[in-house]
Parts: sequence; C-alpha cells; structure tokens
Amino acid sequence: MSLERTKAAGFPADHNDVELVRGAHPPHWRNPPPTGAYNLVVVGAGPAGLTAASEAASLGAKVALIERGLIGGTCINTGCIPSKSIIRTSRLYADMRDAENFGADAPDHLRVDFQRAMTRMRRIRQRISHADSAEALAALGIDVHFGEARFDGSDRVTVAGTTLRFRKALIATGARPEFPSIPGLVEAGYLSNETMFDLVDCPKRLLVIGGGPLGCETAQAFCLLGAKVILAQSDPMFLPGEERDAAQILSEALAREGVEVRLNTEVVAVRRDGDKKLADLVRDGDTTTISVDEIITGIGRSPNVDGLGLDEAGVAHDAKGIKVDDYLRTSNPRIYAAGDVCLDYKFTHTAEATARMVVQNALFLGRKRLSELVVPWCTYTDPEIAHVGLYPVEARRDGIPVKTYTVLMHDVARAVMDGEEEGFVKIHVTEGSDRILGATVVAAHAGEMINGVSLAIRSGMGLHALADVIHPFPTQAQGIKMAGDAYRRTRFTPLWRHLAARWLAWSRR
Repeated sequence: MSLERTKAAGFPADHNDVELVRGAHPPHWRNPPPTGAYNLVVVGAGPAGLTAASEAASLGAKVALIERGLIGGTCINTGCIPSKSIIRTSRLYADMRDAENFGADAPDHLRVDFQRAMTRMRRIRQRISHADSAEALAALGIDVHFGEARFDGSDRVTVAGTTLRFRKALIATGARPEFPSIPGLVEAGYLSNETMFDLVDCPKRLLVIGGGPLGCETAQAFCLLGAKVILAQSDPMFLPGEERDAAQILSEALAREGVEVRLNTEVVAVRRDGDKKLADLVRDGDTTTISVDEIITGIGRSPNVDGLGLDEAGVAHDAKGIKVDDYLRTSNPRIYAAGDVCLDYKFTHTAEATARMVVQNALFLGRKRLSELVVPWCTYTDPEIAHVGLYPVEARRDGIPVKTYTVLMHDVARAVMDGEEEGFVKIHVTEGSDRILGATVVAAHAGEMINGVSLAIRSGMGLHALADVIHPFPTQAQGIKMAGDAYRRTRFTPLWRHLAARWLAWSRR
C-alpha cells in the first residue's frame, strides 16, 4: 500500500487504513526546521531506517529521518505484516477442512469470508504500525521529515525544499518489486506484493508467476482462501536455492491443497478478454492458454536508488544496489547503507541487524562486519522452510567435508500430536567434529525452531552442546535436540564402549 493509493478513488480503505495513514504520514504534518548539522540523517523509514534512527536517538544522537511515503516501509505496509496475517487466516481454514484429523467434524458448508480476512489484516497492520508513528518517533527526539530526499553534495541532503547537513548519513530506501517483461502484462493489469492486499474479493482463478518464497507463500494462501491457483515457474524447480527434499515436501503440500504447479513453464504473453486475462504458457515448446481473473508476480526485488542524487554525493551504485564495504560504508565515507538497498539478503531482520551495525560503525567508531552476520531465513508456507548457514553443496565447494544429522518430524512426539508430521530437521557439521555449518528445518514452525541453531552458530556452540540443552516436553523444537543426540551417539566408539564396560564391571565388585 502506497500513500498515493490511499488517496486514489476506489481504494478499499476502511477506518484501519485511515488510522494507519494518520500515523504513518499525517496529512497536516509540518517538517521541523533544521538546527545545525545532524549526527545522523536517515533516508528511508522502513525497518532499517526506523531501527537506526531510534537506536541513534536513544544514545543521544541528533537524528533526522526522511520518508517519502508511509513510515514502516514494505514490511509493515505491503510485506511481512499483511502477508503473514493473511497466511494465518488461510491456515485456519485449512485446519477447519482437516478437522477429522483432529478428532472433530469438519463444517458441512465452510464458506471463506475473504473480506473479513482482509479487514483483520488491515486491523493488525494498523495496530503494529502505531508503535512507529510519526508522533511516536518525534517523541523520541527524532526530526521526522516527509518528502523526496536528494543528496546535493557529500554532506547534505534536500527534502521538501529544506537542506539538512549531516556528519553521517544512512541510505535505507529499501527495494521494490521486479516485474517480468511479458508482452501485454502491463496493459492487461497485474498485482504484486504492493497491490495484492488491496483486493476486495478473492479471485476465482489466479495465476502466480514465480516460484520463489513470495510466489509459493502467495499461491498457497490464496488457494486456501478459495482461489483456483496456477503457479508458473520458469525453472525446473521452485525455491531453487533450497535443498531439494525440502522443496519436494512443499511441492507435494501445494499439490495436495489444489495448487496447480507448472514447472519449466514460461509465461510469454498476456492479453485481456473482457473482464478476464488470457495468459499464454510455454513448456517444452508447447503453448497453452489459460483464463484467469488476476495475475500476481513474485520474481524478486530491485533496490530503490533512482532520484537520490547518489552521483552528486559520490556514492557508487549499480543495478544491484548501493555498493558497500564490510563495514557498510559507501564510497563516500560519510554515508552508509543498510537493508534491501545494498544487501543480497533482502529480509526485515537483516535490515534491522545491519542498521544497528551502522549506528555503531558510523557514530561510535565501531568495527562491526557484515561478513560476521549469521542470517537465517524462512519461507512461510505450510510447512515452513527455514535455513541458516551453509548448504552442503556450498561447504563441499569450499572443500569442507560434511556430515548431516537428520530427524524426521514424524519421529517428534509433539509434531505427531499436532498433526504436523511433514518435514525434517537437518543439521550439517564438519565431518569428524560437531562444528555446525548450517541447518535446514522443514516443519510447521520451522521459523521458530531455526533460532536455536542460529544462536549456536553465532556463539560457536557445537552440536554436542545442543544435545545438552533441556527442552520443555513436548515441543517440536525437540527435533533439534534429537539431532544433537544423534551426533552424541556417534561418539560412542568401540574403544569408548569397551572402556565403559570395563569400568562398570569393576564398579560392581
């Protein structure tokens, strides 16, 4: 949701959206007059910008925060918050349809109320955004400026006709959706993560282009909410970066729920036919035409670097974003960057982590390194797919021998009780030791479960130490401990067993 669309005729805003805009971009806001140079000027009020501005201000820095649209950026307005709210509702409907698996009767006539699901999403979005309203930020001592930012030199930026001077600046302008260059797509109309949450009615037939995390999450959620979904992926597999058995489990789940997955399939043309959209799909040289109500694209994101005056500021950049060193400095030593505008890992949690690094490095002579970050991620399908660290193929490419310990979720008691047996825990270690290289978890709550492994990698804990962690019983995270137990059993060598047996025999005398 953009500020412009909230003003456009026909935008399906309710009182929740009105309140969101009132906090995220107050209509009658007056930018404060600058008083001398700022310790830090932050361009962009998404997750990275908000984190940096709030942390710097709490440490006593004089901070200005510039935003051209709505405070909160993609995460709150068109990304994580609305999408995961919709996903949660879709899973509720899935559970109701599967009630017999839980010893209950499924409703005779289950009717999906799509509008209520969207209203809930807007209510949650507005509630969460309230913590970062313009007034809340101003109360922290942050000078909030609305308008387009443009650097006029190495140490100054202009917004709404006012020039702000700075000792250090942070560019945190994020990224925007990439759109496939398909003939006729623009003319026929399409949706992205920035517009699909404006829908009032659930499309009866929906084409999702792209089999990455966004495409898979969207396809599954809308299918569970009542749409007939076709997922078209040009590659021979979706989630191409994940381990193949993880993607296979998700593929089976999508097919079981009714998503029509078409791999090795290219969408080559789109055109309108009345109120429908016709899409030509090519696979192995054969062309088929499908008729759908809506098309959603999800093929990636491009950094927001246009119009910022980066050349005037001496900030190097290209189509992949702003170039930074390991300390997140740009080619202008006064200016840093964080988040999606400069990183390959375009996640909210990575944006926040790099923003904290910038505060330390830019204002307090810190030496925090980007290369030292341990970054987990999760695709929020059902089951979820979470990963941290190296994949085995990456480790072997670097010449590191790998040993993998696998626990299937159907062997985890809580997963059986919850009826969530699909998936596994895989923890990869350096062969001959318990040094954790990486892990993949496929489970209903994989995003929660991966945190323990991330902590272990970050703190240098081995897999043996994970086996010593006591978990409440029953939890699905027990699968992590079970992987540690599997490693520990390998340490019981024949010599160890022989010595243990002799000791026990002696102790019985």
